[in-house]
Amino acid sequence: MSCQGLGDCDDARMQRIYEYLDGALTREDIAEIKVHLEDCPECTEQYDLECVIRTVVKRSCTEAAPENLKNSILDRIHAMKSVDV
Repeated sequence: MSCQGLGDCDDARMQRIYEYLDGALTREDIAEIKVHLEDCPECTEQYDLECVIRTVVKRSCTEAAPENLKNSILDRIHAMKSVDV
């Protein structure tokens, strides 16, 4: 699964790298992807970018909203319910 040169990787190859990141591959496929990433700067760059994106998204999902924002949203919901009644 090595590239012949820069730009030779296609969407199917990148899909395999996403599956690798998701832990959805067999041991043999994981080994193959690791070797490919060692030899392909284009895919390594995309892999690194995807790792950063996943880290930021994961971190964002664990952060709690500020209490004043929560209260503001709840106040608006209650105000809207009062108007509808």
